[in-house]
Amino acid sequence: MAVTGLRVLRVAKALGGAARLAAGQVVLRCAIGPAGFSARKREGDGATPLGRFALLGGFFRADRLRVEGSSIKLRPLRKNDGWCDAPGHASYNRPVRLPFAASHEPMWREDGVYEVVILLSHNQRPRIQNGGSAIFFHLARDGFPPTAGCIAISLADMRRLLPRLARNCWMRIG
Repeated sequence: MAVTGLRVLRVAKALGGAARLAAGQVVLRCAIGPAGFSARKREGDGATPLGRFALLGGFFRADRLRVEGSSIKLRPLRKNDGWCDAPGHASYNRPVRLPFAASHEPMWREDGVYEVVILLSHNQRPRIQNGGSAIFFHLARDGFPPTAGCIAISLADMRRLLPRLARNCWMRIG
């Protein structure tokens, strides 16, 4: 991957229901939600939202890897980081500190998918209750099974991609 300063990542379905992420001229395998793409994303529907979303920054597991040279602002995850996915809660689709009484996604995970996780601007401003939360660009599980609605690529591809992303990069889904 020789391209630098990538401003646009494009995600599309490929033949056979698989998904692909185009980064300039490079095409990478990716996982999406089991319900495919949706223009009307709802909490828990298993769909990946259609649209154009900014990459807002994110997190990484500093105990497992080093992230250098990225123009996307990433901060080390902490064991008490979480993400609220409880529609109707004041912190819906926002980061929270654990323990947290309402429904939430723990960010510190042992399965490796959040070793690098980038927040997409889906349902951020304005934030719509039940409009879908925790839509991230993160790492795929072995075999690329579906996500809960996120976009996921391999760790090797994420390591190659991160230093090449422009500061104001965005993702076009669908």
